[in-house]
Amino acid sequence: MAEHEGTPVAPEARRHNNERANERNPNYNPNRNNDRNRNNNRNDRQGGNDRQGGNDREPFDPNRNRNRNRRRRGKGPRDEGPQGNDRYELNEPEVSSEPISTEPVSVSGYLDLRDEGYGFLRVNGYLPNREDSYVSVRLTRQFGLRKGDFVSGMSKPAGRNEKNPAMLDIATINGVDAEKVKNRPRFEDLTPLFPDSRLVLENAADPNNMTARIIDLIAPIGKGQRGIIVSPPKAGKTTVMKTIATSIERNHPEVKLIVLLIDERPEEVTDMRRTVKGEVIASTFDRPSEEHTHVAELTIEKAKRMVEMGNDVVIILDGITRLSRAYNLAAPATGRIMSGGIDAGALYPPKKFFGAARNVEEGGSLTILATALVETNSRMDDAIFEEFKGTGNMELRLDRKVAERRIYPAIDVDASSTRHEELLFDRKELQQVWKLRRVLSGLAADGNAAPGLELLIDRLKTFKNNADFLTEIAKQPTS
Repeated sequence: MAEHEGTPVAPEARRHNNERANERNPNYNPNRNNDRNRNNNRNDRQGGNDRQGGNDREPFDPNRNRNRNRRRRGKGPRDEGPQGNDRYELNEPEVSSEPISTEPVSVSGYLDLRDEGYGFLRVNGYLPNREDSYVSVRLTRQFGLRKGDFVSGMSKPAGRNEKNPAMLDIATINGVDAEKVKNRPRFEDLTPLFPDSRLVLENAADPNNMTARIIDLIAPIGKGQRGIIVSPPKAGKTTVMKTIATSIERNHPEVKLIVLLIDERPEEVTDMRRTVKGEVIASTFDRPSEEHTHVAELTIEKAKRMVEMGNDVVIILDGITRLSRAYNLAAPATGRIMSGGIDAGALYPPKKFFGAARNVEEGGSLTILATALVETNSRMDDAIFEEFKGTGNMELRLDRKVAERRIYPAIDVDASSTRHEELLFDRKELQQVWKLRRVLSGLAADGNAAPGLELLIDRLKTFKNNADFLTEIAKQPTS
């Protein structure tokens, strides 16, 4: 019976009708479909043609893109991914088969504490790196940790999805058992006093060190001094700094010496490290301003923690002008611009740094000797110096005209002095020094510092030490 249009046909009947039609077709090849299937299977085994008609595509996986994105973010599973901090090792050609070590290790470093309460233990210098150990808020509160503390303890290695190791326990703080320093005083609560203990620079083994001998006579340095070394370019500032540093190391080994170089030339840093045995912390001029300020802040906090423990600390900073420039670039703008183009809010952090110098009644002291640049034809440098000129209690001024005459040290004797020097000299020495200054001041009446300095150097060379020289001064009749 004929099929009517629109009448549904069962699948078995349709397949039977197709087979009968193919048998009546003279060109019909019953093995053609089998050959096609064999070719498709062969392509599957050989990799197929992805975008050129091959039939080897995998079935659609709705989770494929999601898993791929998770792997990119470091959250998804990896078949043979790198171990440890994989975000630093994604491009490593070889993958270690060693398991991740979970054994705690002993670490030590300076604590860089954040405002939120947590921090990182800088185990390699003062700048962040992936080896720094994370210090939780719980440990900070439990042991009363402060920024700049030298902390040692146990740390667990970073896990698969962790960026840094983490501190497990604190053993010592600033070399003392952690349980014994919880009640230590705060630096801000210590009582500041005038310097009354002298840092003698003169050394009997080196009587030809005129820089140290002249500073002891003209601008003596005490423990807790806040001094400014005012210098124009090419006046011997670096040489004076190195002389002061080496003299303190030689005569006062109990003092903790730190030399801080900000925005300095790399070769100057190398020379200072080879000259000074103490700690030299540097941030060269090719580093960003944020790095300058970060290093300076961690250094001064470290010094404060040492003073809280009763130590005498000396920081030689080169220089306060460059540090102020760095804060002017790194600090957020307040919109108030001072003379020379410096932001009004940029001078507060360096003033806080410089103002930390003090002699402490409870024990310990922090001495800061900072250099300030003048005569640089920069209005900003002049404005910075004017802001710091009245903040120090000791000033050592170098003269460029004297340096051009190759008279070293190029110290302007008449313009250099120390406030309350009577606390650093005994009564007999004080009268002799005042008599010497009257003579030198008369020679510099015309504003030329060279004659008085030349006379002082020539007379000092004839005596082995300053005490003999002052005794001879006392014998001279008063004019």
